[in-house]
This record gives sequence, C-alpha cells and structure tokens, in this order.
Amino acid sequence: MRAVATVVMNRVRVPNGEYHRVGQGDIRKVIYQPGQFDCVMSVIGGQPNYQTIWSNPPDQVHYDIADWALAGNRLYNIGNSLWYFNPFRPDCPPEFPPNGSGYFLVRLREHCFYNPTALYPQT
Repeated sequence: MRAVATVVMNRVRVPNGEYHRVGQGDIRKVIYQPGQFDCVMSVIGGQPNYQTIWSNPPDQVHYDIADWALAGNRLYNIGNSLWYFNPFRPDCPPEFPPNGSGYFLVRLREHCFYNPTALYPQT
C-alpha cells in the first residue's frame, strides 16, 4: 500500500507531462483522473466494480498510510515511478505504458513499477 501511495504522490509532484498537466499538483485530480485507479471506478469493462472505496470503506491502516504519504514520505525502492500494475504473470514487461514513456524499475510482490523515460514529458 505504501508503494501505491508513493506512486500517487509522485504523480502529484511530477514537474511535467500528463500527470502535471491533468493533476496540476492536486491529489484529487490525480486520483480521479479517468481510468487510473480501479478503486474509484464504479464500472470496469462494462461490469460493476464491487471493490470501490465506497463499498469497502477504509480501515485505520489506510488512513495511516495516507497520512504517511501526505507527510512527504515515500518508499526509496519505488523511485520516481508513475505507474504500477499487476501483469498476472511471473515477469514484468520492460516498458509500460505501451507508448514507451515508462521503464521497468522494480517488482514488489505481484506488481511491477515503472519510472518515466525521457519520452514522458512529451505526454
């Protein structure tokens, strides 16, 4: 969860590219940007999403992690990652998203994390 919080805050603080343009340093705009985080999407692939923040209210640990991230903390091994996903396979693709604006940095459990490439500021 701290790794995901680190990615969210990296998107809030990024000085250029899509997340800077769309989010403008506003965490709400980053989180609610369409198609970014499944937990705020009521429908995924045309099917109801029952794993939303509305149907699964946060526990104290979630508030603690949010406070941790908002205080400026981050996981060092996540670096400047702007993306993560579960590939549902044992290896991580070398690039993500498909436009090549991110390169593989690290895998934590089931998720792959990606730092921005030199192409990202043009997104």
